[in-house]
Amino acid sequence: MVSTTLFGVFLLLVLLGAPVAICLGVSSLIVLEYLPGTPNITLLAKSAVMGGNSFPLVAIPLFVLAGEVMQRGGLSTRIVGAAYSLVGHFKAGLAYVNVLASMFFAAISGSSPATVAAIGSNMIPEMERVGYKRPFSAALTAAAGITGVMIPPSIPLIIYGVTANQSIGKLFLAGIIPGLMFGLGYMLVAKMTINNHLTPASRVSQKMVQAIEGNQKQQQGGWRQHSIWALIVPVIILGGIYGGIFTPTEAAGVAVVYALFVSLFIYRDLKISDLNSVFLKAGLTSATVLVMVVMASSFGRLLTLERVPMEVANFITTVSENPLLVLLLINIMLLIVGMFMETIASIIILTPILLPIVQTMGIDPVHFGVIMTVNLAIGFCTPPLGANLFVATGVANVSLEELVKSILPFLLAMVVMLMMVTFIPQLSLFLPSILL
Repeated sequence: MVSTTLFGVFLLLVLLGAPVAICLGVSSLIVLEYLPGTPNITLLAKSAVMGGNSFPLVAIPLFVLAGEVMQRGGLSTRIVGAAYSLVGHFKAGLAYVNVLASMFFAAISGSSPATVAAIGSNMIPEMERVGYKRPFSAALTAAAGITGVMIPPSIPLIIYGVTANQSIGKLFLAGIIPGLMFGLGYMLVAKMTINNHLTPASRVSQKMVQAIEGNQKQQQGGWRQHSIWALIVPVIILGGIYGGIFTPTEAAGVAVVYALFVSLFIYRDLKISDLNSVFLKAGLTSATVLVMVVMASSFGRLLTLERVPMEVANFITTVSENPLLVLLLINIMLLIVGMFMETIASIIILTPILLPIVQTMGIDPVHFGVIMTVNLAIGFCTPPLGANLFVATGVANVSLEELVKSILPFLLAMVVMLMMVTFIPQLSLFLPSILL
């Protein structure tokens, strides 16, 4: 009765369009207040306090702020320029630039929608100018944006680490190879389908490419000399963490200070007068995430008291005790969940349910964290939730129908690479095993 009411109220509120944090909190409150045999309502307050009392969670608002400062401070523009210098002259070169720039920015912001907004606003107009169809450019940007939740610093990996009590440093390392693999996969899809996504009168002539390069040089004021200030951010963050200089949370603080210094005093694209709006936007984003974390704590506590994880585990093991088949079933479930629920809320709710199942089958919790994150990241590119899709439609000014049609080849590639991440554990565990 408790579990049915809890999930029933939650789903009803979701269908009514309430924010996920409110859905989690209100459903827990109703169960504790009105159903007999449940703990005292003070459980809600205690669980909320315990859920928010975590030092690693401090990294989330700091990384969000660092990403916002870098987006407003001109670092994303320099990253695009640096990517262009590396791969811009190949066939499908601008598509490669889009993907590579997204991966660079993902290693700074840790946010998938932020990556789409920052890189899309720079790349989609440039790609259209040289003959790429706008829906393809938007689809590529939306797909490449999900590397933001794999390549560290990843906010969903931080949430998983806190929820599953796993090392965030190990999770960051585990996400690097899958993130790079997804980026290379997108480049391959772009190369194979490029001729279908160019306007009939254009095949991206060398003259056009040279015109773009000259335009970028003029706009960016010599990015060849200055893009290093933007690209050094991931080196500072990851080098500091794995060199034992500071923790992931402290690394987030260092990233904020560095981003402010570069944006204000080196690039000078960010003004003191802009800081109010930067802090406000970062604060709103952080508050949304952290309220969700706090509210999900009491929700998860009720699930545990009602033995829901045990019931789900028993159900799955009755279907099969084969670890490969169990992982396949979990993948299918997570893909469906990712279509309808926000990534962070899904991680907080489902980790206590699914982690005991995979641990009993000998699956490494760090590997499973990457599996869960990749699964739910694909939800950024699938309707009806599809946060990346909606960001890309706004940036590119294309219809959702056009965008979904263009992103289908990339979704197929995502599923193939998801299976590789799931069934080849060393893709996730190789770096943690040799570096830690």
